[in-house]
Amino acid sequence: MHEDREDVKPKINIIIDYEGQTCTVKVKPGMQFQKVFDAAEKRFGKEPGTFKFIFEGQRVRPEMTPADLNMEDGDVIDAHLQQLGGGRSHFSG
Repeated sequence: MHEDREDVKPKINIIIDYEGQTCTVKVKPGMQFQKVFDAAEKRFGKEPGTFKFIFEGQRVRPEMTPADLNMEDGDVIDAHLQQLGGGRSHFSG
């Protein structure tokens, strides 16, 4: 007989979207987003803390987990450059 292993949460794929570029990070539902953020910033060649992350209109904090947000496999988090004061350059195109 097959045993349903519902007590073991499977990993889910979270997609980070930065201006149309995406990267997929496989996470456990209880893992803090800090590791996801680190992976995404590294993937996009940005310094740590460069992005703010938004999921369904809500700011995602580093200490939160996918379980906190009831995220499912394939959910997308939008990455936006932090609006830092000073000499911010803007490239179009």
